[in-house]
Amino acid sequence: MYPIVDIVEHQTIAAVQKVEDMDRAIASPVNVIFLLTGSIFNVKDLVDQVKASGKHVFLHMEFIEGIAPDRSGVAYIAQNIRPTGIISTKSNLIRGAKENGLMAIQRIFLIDRSAVVRGIKAAEQSGPDAIEVMPGIMPRVIREMTDMTSLPIIAGGLVGNRREIGEALEAGALAVSAGTAELW
Repeated sequence: MYPIVDIVEHQTIAAVQKVEDMDRAIASPVNVIFLLTGSIFNVKDLVDQVKASGKHVFLHMEFIEGIAPDRSGVAYIAQNIRPTGIISTKSNLIRGAKENGLMAIQRIFLIDRSAVVRGIKAAEQSGPDAIEVMPGIMPRVIREMTDMTSLPIIAGGLVGNRREIGEALEAGALAVSAGTAELW
């Protein structure tokens, strides 16, 4: 498996929150899609659509209905759904993904300084391929985090325009995930 820095070709990542937006994400120039919706009934078809378009897809484990966000759920996803990887806030799921041959992105919420430090420490112990920081509109904190860890940083959440994407990238983010189709 390639490092995540090798698969991210477009610096914006489509964060698909509604199944209805899937076609727009697939038609967009992005090459990575974060799937933040779906259920046990449609997630395989959604992942297969993304893969057929030549793009990479990461499933957010806590947002897929009917598949538990636990180690068995991750194993099921790896064996039956086969996305590029998963996204999770839970360190045990990140480790489970890696054990099952999936890439993993650990999501960290930037609540305060101690949350940043704890989040980086947890991520470095679980071994994700990247960290997604939320909200992604804090360039100063993104810059500080890139100094605190060698893991790639993806900024996400509350990103509303191209200027904010540019600021996150200038601060050192590898890419920016955005839920607004116009930004893809």
